[in-house]
Amino acid sequence: EAMDLRQLAALTAVADCGTFSAAAERLHTVQSNVSAHIARLERQLGVTLIDRTAGRLTEEGEVVVARARRIQNELDALVSDVNALRNEVVGTVRVGVIGTVARWLVPPLHARMSLLHPGVHMIIVDASTTSLAPQLLAGSLSLAIVNLPVSDPDIAATALFDEDMIAIIPAGHELSDRDSLTVQDLEKVALLLPPKGTSYRTELDRSSELVGISLTAQAEIDGVRLITSLAFDGVGVAIVPSTSVKPGSRGPWRSVPVLGMPPRHVGVVQRRRGMLPAPARALLGVLNDVLRAQAEDQPGVTLIPRPPLS
Repeated sequence: EAMDLRQLAALTAVADCGTFSAAAERLHTVQSNVSAHIARLERQLGVTLIDRTAGRLTEEGEVVVARARRIQNELDALVSDVNALRNEVVGTVRVGVIGTVARWLVPPLHARMSLLHPGVHMIIVDASTTSLAPQLLAGSLSLAIVNLPVSDPDIAATALFDEDMIAIIPAGHELSDRDSLTVQDLEKVALLLPPKGTSYRTELDRSSELVGISLTAQAEIDGVRLITSLAFDGVGVAIVPSTSVKPGSRGPWRSVPVLGMPPRHVGVVQRRRGMLPAPARALLGVLNDVLRAQAEDQPGVTLIPRPPLS
């Protein structure tokens, strides 16, 4: 008995919706059909995919769902690529973007894609690099714009731009009257930092080690936009990329350059294996154009003159 795509769709729907009845509603069918598809799939594989008592996927079920999502993504890509041969790019592209970049890049990117490729539906996932990389590898994202470097050998990266680093200093802090800081000035200052192991934290630690100091964490937060928000609220001092501060922003804090701090590196990443579907390839082309148009209005951003992934 051959495996049926409807069986995989039923299992994925249950994983997403949590119950057989909700999955049936999503698939515009009845609950008995969903149950039958999953029972047939379990017989074919010789395993239990859903623990009916606990109401969740088994370990085997998690593995099958992960593969089923990749199969569905490839089917979507197949349709998109065939349509692209008729000079009509249609389909869905899911792209992850780190929050500080999403603020200024996503609005013009969405507008340009809507104008040039109205048949492409963009889904934007706003998250940290730590969260986006696994989603990319799992196949739930086609592309992601993240902090570099990304060390996973299954991910290919192309640098997009570098970004100067600044300090956000709450009013009343002992450094709040400074017009600039050096890396050495940050010694013994309690900082809001990303967790160790993230690419952003690794770069901050490396720059401090070069001048013989180590950075002290007041708190570790995975997400530059959240770190910036906490600094704005007076929680502590943060070292963030320049575009974290919207031009013209005012508040009970100061933003000052950090001299000698290497820039943040931002790039676009994709899975090393497999061909990008047509909507993702279209987005890459538009991304390059939008970056060229927007970068000059973003203080501290320097474009990397390299061609995009394709």
